[in-house]
Amino acid sequence: MPEQLIFDWPTGVALGPADFFVSAANAQAFAMIETPESWPEGKLSLVGPAGAGKSHLGRVFAAATGAQIVSASALRDAQAETPMVVEDVDTLPRAAEETLFHLHNNLKAARLPLLLTAQTPPSRWDIALPDLASRMQATTPVAISDPDDALLQALIMKLFADRQIMPPPSVVDYLSLRIERSYAAASDIVTRLDTEALRRKKPITRKLAADLLDKAPPDAG
Repeated sequence: MPEQLIFDWPTGVALGPADFFVSAANAQAFAMIETPESWPEGKLSLVGPAGAGKSHLGRVFAAATGAQIVSASALRDAQAETPMVVEDVDTLPRAAEETLFHLHNNLKAARLPLLLTAQTPPSRWDIALPDLASRMQATTPVAISDPDDALLQALIMKLFADRQIMPPPSVVDYLSLRIERSYAAASDIVTRLDTEALRRKKPITRKLAADLLDKAPPDAG
């Protein structure tokens, strides 16, 4: 299996399959995205923390299947002409519940896959419409875990590369051993290092990383 990096990226960052790094933290999710024909009842819920790669995987799925991608907050149409990705279903507005209910049923009738993304599993979604709630709770969830060592290092390197920064490997090693093991923490420290290096007009070094981490508040990880 090729190395691939999976995260939710800001605008302008590469989102293709070749930009993924598969590790134990996301291997099951990646495998499920590649095989929509195996999804029970043709639907899958992709669950993970912010920055874990749900939107990225949704785009990979869309590229492979021709799926349309829509945010739950922008859901307006229940037509089912292509596979669908509905993002952030745990924030679905009340006014869109009936639309998602009909979209779900129409996709099932057309035998087209439905990918849902959220930070929490379907059993915890706050959905008032009983028929929709039951259908969502029956959706198979697959989770993206917090990054393991390999994935955290790959994420830090990719976040630097997206900013056209190539720090010494010692910086990546240092950070991966000292920051909180989370996607948000990796994004935060890379942003802070880039900002501070520009302010000082100096390259990113292990010393700069140590300076920033020493200044972090005690509860910042």
